Amino acid sequence: MNYSCNRMSREQLFDWINMVSFAVVETALYLDTHPCDEEAMKFYHEVLEMRKNAIMEYSNHFEPLTLDLAGGNKGKWEWVMSPWPWEGGNC
Repeated sequence: MNYSCNRMSREQLFDWINMVSFAVVETALYLDTHPCDEEAMKFYHEVLEMRKNAIMEYSNHFEPLTLDLAGGNKGKWEWVMSPWPWEGGNC
């Protein structure tokens, strides 16, 4: 599971974030019942890192997806500057 943000549109990157987020949650649920599965733990950390990197890329190129990134690298509060879902924003 690799991605290259340079080749992805906004929608493609958002879809990628949703896919790796799903993998993170499902793997965590699996680990709840199989806590000693080293291969699953390795996979969990891999997809968790992919998710973190993808969210950072999205936030750097478009708008913040989480409140902890709302302060942004532009030195201003960006959370309310993006279109809301009913205005055509991603949700």
